Amino acid sequence: MAVRTFWKGYLKLSLVTCAVAMSPATSQSEKLRFHTLNRQTGNRVQSRYVDAVTGKPVAEEDEVKGYPRGEDDYVMLEDEEIEAVALESTRTIDIQTFVPEDSIDWIWYDTPHYLVPDDKVGEEAFTVIREAMRASKVAGIARLVLYRRERAVMLVPRGKGIVVWTLRYGDEVRREDDYFAGIPEEKPDPDARDLIDRLIKARSLAWSPALIKDPVEDKLKEIIAAKKKGRKAKKPASAPPPSEGNVINLIDALRNSLKGK
Repeated sequence: MAVRTFWKGYLKLSLVTCAVAMSPATSQSEKLRFHTLNRQTGNRVQSRYVDAVTGKPVAEEDEVKGYPRGEDDYVMLEDEEIEAVALESTRTIDIQTFVPEDSIDWIWYDTPHYLVPDDKVGEEAFTVIREAMRASKVAGIARLVLYRRERAVMLVPRGKGIVVWTLRYGDEVRREDDYFAGIPEEKPDPDARDLIDRLIKARSLAWSPALIKDPVEDKLKEIIAAKKKGRKAKKPASAPPPSEGNVINLIDALRNSLKGK
């Protein structure tokens, strides 16, 4: 499969610069996509921007970003004005800081991308930066314009390349204490803990992507395949509601779980 490159620019560390290319590390292309249709005609339905007051369609060239400064009052910003704010970080990943690789908690990670050298001349510089980061067990912190806004990014060596993670901003991460503070600090029952340890051991497997298949998508594909052949799709069985009866204590529940009940 051909690799899709969606960004090209430069990786910079002080006076060392090399050409690089970046591609998304994840993909949604295999997911099912649906169109909205007119049930009466079977034709696709189009979405259009309309003026909220006049109700008339707005031409694409007349669409502009607006920042609210009052009720029904906006400051208009052109695309060129927004893009000009971070010109240097549009095409250059300038590593300004290094931090211990394990010091950034997972909750700050946003979207991963693969970074590779983009020409033979820059391969040596790319390799030196990558291996020095790996040996020092550090991640590089930089800024980069992606998806029409400047973002903080983290660079981590992986294999022969580098993974670039966009990072969430501080106001996007909620404090865990606001949610966990009310959970009482109780030591678990030793017998219950022993049974849980045994249950975990019995259900432990080596990691494989097959463990996280999407059963909903598989069922939808079965329905679509049946309809393509003109057959009536079999209605999936609905999940039974959670039982409110047969309340048993934790120890009994764990023992029954280990027995496969």
